[in-house]
Amino acid sequence: MKQRSMDVRSVPKTMLAVFLAIAAGLAFAQSTEVKFPDRDSAMHKEGIFVSVENLRNVGPGLTKNQMYDLLGPPHFHEGVFGVKVWNYIFNFRQNGGVVTCQYQVQFDKDKLVRETYWKYPACADFLKEKVVAPVVVPIAAKPEKMRRYDLSADTLFIFGRSDLDDMLPAGRKQLDDLSDKIKSNTAALKRITITGHTDRIGSEASNLRLSLARAATVRGYLRSQGIDGNLIQIHGVGASQPVVTTCAPGKSAAVIACLQPNRRVTLDVSSE
Repeated sequence: MKQRSMDVRSVPKTMLAVFLAIAAGLAFAQSTEVKFPDRDSAMHKEGIFVSVENLRNVGPGLTKNQMYDLLGPPHFHEGVFGVKVWNYIFNFRQNGGVVTCQYQVQFDKDKLVRETYWKYPACADFLKEKVVAPVVVPIAAKPEKMRRYDLSADTLFIFGRSDLDDMLPAGRKQLDDLSDKIKSNTAALKRITITGHTDRIGSEASNLRLSLARAATVRGYLRSQGIDGNLIQIHGVGASQPVVTTCAPGKSAAVIACLQPNRRVTLDVSSE
């Protein structure tokens, strides 16, 4: 029997519309399909206990260096530099037991984080902030001391950049000196909060990414100097907390210079 090919001109318009909708839906499903590797093929089949705070800081736009700093190398034989997908196996404690979850990071053509996925969506619940009942502080508790250090982003990094390789010599010197101060009182150290700030030039999304990326790089540098990374929290607030608000509109050289105080990284060091 001779096989007949379909001629769309002979199909009623309503049927053609349904056919095209189904085809488009199938194409979309195939393009968004996420495949997770077999856990038995992992280098760390047992998984690792990951910092939930680090996972909360993962988002679109981060570089591979920043992801490596937050989560470490991928757990499967995927390589680090020439691939667009990293897969991990993470453990979480729950009700006296351990829950193991697979996590995937996908990068775009520019090697920046595009999207992240959990093999089982319920695993994302481990990242939700837990509601903690108010804690009554004993009267005898020592008051917490906090000191803020403001570092100029123009001194720390090449303009508009955020990676460790983009850090300027003067910025490294500032962080070396600050690391020495912090380590001189390590016994009393309770927490370090690093917050990245940008000026108003650029989109809100790009400024948020840049501010968080700079905070992550500073944290990585402090860790390399021997400071406990578990005591360091990072935030990126973009241009939402300016120091200077009287600069003229536009983005001329004079305006960029005027906005310089807004481009900064602050470190709040808390101790007993």
